[in-house]
Amino acid sequence: MKILFAAHENAWGGFLGMIREELPDHEFVPTGRFGFDTLRGFDVLIPTMSIVGKGHLAKADKLQLIQQCGAGLESVDIEAAKSLNIRVANVPADISGNADSVAELGIYLMIGLSRNVRQMAASFANGHMGSPPGRALSGKTVGIIGLGGIGRALAKRLKPFGVHLLGIKRHDPQQAKEELGLDWAGTPVEMDALLGRSDYVVLCLPVTNESRNMIGRRSLEAMKREAFLINLSRGGLVDRNALEDALASRTIAGAGLDVFWVEPVDPNDPIFKYNVLATPHIAGSTDVSIQGIMKAVTENILRLEKGEEPLYQK
Repeated sequence: MKILFAAHENAWGGFLGMIREELPDHEFVPTGRFGFDTLRGFDVLIPTMSIVGKGHLAKADKLQLIQQCGAGLESVDIEAAKSLNIRVANVPADISGNADSVAELGIYLMIGLSRNVRQMAASFANGHMGSPPGRALSGKTVGIIGLGGIGRALAKRLKPFGVHLLGIKRHDPQQAKEELGLDWAGTPVEMDALLGRSDYVVLCLPVTNESRNMIGRRSLEAMKREAFLINLSRGGLVDRNALEDALASRTIAGAGLDVFWVEPVDPNDPIFKYNVLATPHIAGSTDVSIQGIMKAVTENILRLEKGEEPLYQK
């Protein structure tokens, strides 16, 4: 089978090399960027961060499967694919180790902002010992928006830090509250209650038509001035200009970002002169999660080859 990998050869921690070793009889073609020119001649597409639209799919002559190497499918026109009998599948975050890895990075961003690592570097460079003073997580309130695989993994890991946990879930928030031992849980219409109480607001939900730019000026103004915004999901959840204005005016204290409005993001974007701790979309890139994702993608390609239905279809 011929498989198009819409990314650089060494993207995602060498994922392509690993899956080539698992499937040596298959031909893998990397595009060298997050995008592609044509789907003609390919049986499988691994889209990574590429946009897969109706126009691309209409010209695909052999494509049987769009297999994401992760959970995110917001850039894929799933309905158009289904209309052409092209299967679409992902790797759910909670079965691959990805959710656990993303949750760990979320805690890193929380601690990094709390302990002011940017100022730490300046203090170290200038020989200033014992500064800056930091904030402890103990006793603080963390609001998790989205209680799917990543949100749940984060809540479980935060419990030992002695924080108060709040959550937003579209369906059955009270059930999630009981299962995770949250102090409070509500639906999206109650989000202002979470924003006003949280010292850390953590985004753990996918981008949809309803959630796009959900964190805009009004939401940022509803947050505490000493609160931090952490985005572990997708850049499209946050209005970039509103976030820059909030940071510039100190409407919020800072932001931890692993995902951005455009990727790859411009490192010279003026937003980074404010209190932003940024990582290059690597929350899920760990040894554990890459192995888990590679195993699931490999299994689906082999199932397709044998005429079986791939797992985790949308």
